[in-house]
Amino acid sequence: MGLHLSPGIASCLAVIFIAWLFRRDIREKPSITAALWLPLLWLVLGCSRSVSAWLNIFGLPVSGATSVEEGSPLDAWFYFGLIIAGFFVLANRHVRLSEVVSNNGWLIVFLVYCFISIAWSDFPLVAFKRWLKILGHPIMALIVLTEPDAKEALIRLMKRCGYIVVPVSVLFIKYYPELGRGFSPWGGGVNTGIATDKNALGGDCLILGYFFFWYWLQTWRSQRSRWRRNELWLIAGFAIAIWWLFTQAHSATSSISLIVGILVLLFVAMRRINKNFIGTYMLAALVLLVAGEIMFGLSGHMSENLGKGSELSGRTGLWTTLLGLHTNPILGTGFESFWLGKRLEQLEGIFYFVPNEAHNGYLETYLTLGIIGLFLMIGLFIATFRKIRLELFRDFEWGRYRLGFLAALVLYNWTEAAFKTLSPLWFVFYLIATDYPGILLGGAQASEEVANTEENGELVYVDES
Repeated sequence: MGLHLSPGIASCLAVIFIAWLFRRDIREKPSITAALWLPLLWLVLGCSRSVSAWLNIFGLPVSGATSVEEGSPLDAWFYFGLIIAGFFVLANRHVRLSEVVSNNGWLIVFLVYCFISIAWSDFPLVAFKRWLKILGHPIMALIVLTEPDAKEALIRLMKRCGYIVVPVSVLFIKYYPELGRGFSPWGGGVNTGIATDKNALGGDCLILGYFFFWYWLQTWRSQRSRWRRNELWLIAGFAIAIWWLFTQAHSATSSISLIVGILVLLFVAMRRINKNFIGTYMLAALVLLVAGEIMFGLSGHMSENLGKGSELSGRTGLWTTLLGLHTNPILGTGFESFWLGKRLEQLEGIFYFVPNEAHNGYLETYLTLGIIGLFLMIGLFIATFRKIRLELFRDFEWGRYRLGFLAALVLYNWTEAAFKTLSPLWFVFYLIATDYPGILLGGAQASEEVANTEENGELVYVDES
């Protein structure tokens, strides 16, 4: 990362590199449809910046957000257009709503409760608009999961997202500091890359770093070929770039969450691990973590060792203040409504900055949706884990991808708010939490092949592109 070029030349090389990656990807003729461009655009925007922000960068100034409550009309219409296009894709694929509901009960209940909570929001119209936006997550996830080859679609989605997010982040940080660097009240000057803040960049690195490690496991086990060699070089290059971005973002939460996700990936693949008791293992690990936090302040000690201080970069003080605002403990303030109006004014002057999130997803949910919403979120995590546990016996590789990311997300949500409107982490959660009958059938067929190859000691992953 020490190459010194002029910004113009660096930009040209980045564009050429990205174009080459996409050309290479498309020439492999993967078993996917053109509809995958919709969730790709959705994910890339979630990992980076809004449409209006990109237009401003490219010299096409548009009116920005009229206020915190209203947001940008251009962005709102663009996201709405993506959602409508995604809806038509699913309609053409004859995806049945009844099947989606019957196989994803907790997801639907959580979404419905978010909608109901709009009724007691101080800003019901704003809350309704934000709720409409989050419908894009399940719609885009279903597009991926109803592709002819869902696993191949996931791989292409994540690779193509990485083709844009990683090179552009490096380009912005090194050659366009006015775009790739900013200021954080937590730590002064920070690197943001393609994202809007350092924690968002850390979240991007978590998503892509986790995927490329999982993908490396699949590729390493494939048969020796030119394709395998090229893919390993590609993975190595992106792994180095993502590691460098981690060092620039200084996002301890994302780094630790990534390590935990990778450890879970490796743990469940150990031959001595009985998958029938995976729930017991995960519960034991969770109990140990909670006990360590209560008895020894584990997160505080870890934060100190990472140079963040025992108060998690000021988060504990923020949490105490937010809990002292006395919101409705049962119902909360309404979906995505806490950081609006007078409550935001009450926080002015308390800190040397004006916060706009709780930096704790569980607290964020409690503030907006109350104890009921928090209970539904925890229930959603448990229900997702139960689905994944069954998936480990149907399609082990896809199952452990889901399990590792769930573990990483549960931990990430402790010091960052993952479940916010257009968060890419929330979108990936829908990818791992959503089931559809066609997916289950495909997984069952794939699992027979996996089981046979495991019994024979053969390679599990075979490239079909």
